[in-house]
Amino acid sequence: MNPNFNPDLPEEGPSVEGLATSLNARPIYLLADSQLLFWGEGGESFLHTVRRQLDHPSPKAAYLGASNGDNPEFYEIFVAAMDGIAVFDTRMIPSDPSREDRAYLDDADLVLLAGGDVERGWNVFESTGLKDAIVQRYYAGAVLMGVSAGAVQLGLAGWPEGAPVTRENLVDTLKLIPHVVDAHAEREEWERLRTAVGLMGESVQGFGIPSGGGMIYHPDHSIEAVRHPLHEISLRDGKAVRSLLFPTVEKSS
Repeated sequence: MNPNFNPDLPEEGPSVEGLATSLNARPIYLLADSQLLFWGEGGESFLHTVRRQLDHPSPKAAYLGASNGDNPEFYEIFVAAMDGIAVFDTRMIPSDPSREDRAYLDDADLVLLAGGDVERGWNVFESTGLKDAIVQRYYAGAVLMGVSAGAVQLGLAGWPEGAPVTRENLVDTLKLIPHVVDAHAEREEWERLRTAVGLMGESVQGFGIPSGGGMIYHPDHSIEAVRHPLHEISLRDGKAVRSLLFPTVEKSS
């Protein structure tokens, strides 16, 4: 296995200096792509449900674009989405963050990990110490969101772009969600996710988020599908088995 890959979950709660207890934790929102940033149903946008998790009347929203090389076009999409829910204080935290960037992140109410290349972004998070800042914000009560590669980085493991999934090349991740995550790979029948789950053993589950869909990981460890069913991958008698987790259907009164 990759010598830099750490299979252990991060420490949490008061055992880690400076972190609040997990009682402060908010839902984590995982998106396959940017579609959900502008999607809604029943007269309410998906992002408005996220906005209700932000207690501050004028929240700060930090965008980490390391996985896409800090592409300003993707940041503009984020800003437009935040404008739609009246979050106007936003900032891109670049791959080479200044003291002011770090201070902003340390005070952010919402932190979004952008899409791109999982390994590229993770290498930046590790080398700059941003990975610790992200974990600290989560346990301090910030809302975390991950889009595509960012969603993968919030789970148990990732893998290099365009390479086969092997024990040797599993990429370390934040492990704030105790599952392996993949996004918009339904056309490949979640082959890479299946392989990763098989390598990590029967105690591990994987969740594939299809294009246009999302997944919410709640503080009570429950999983919620958004818009489209999630593809759940688990091992049974050594074989990868897939099942579907459907979005909750709200009954009209």
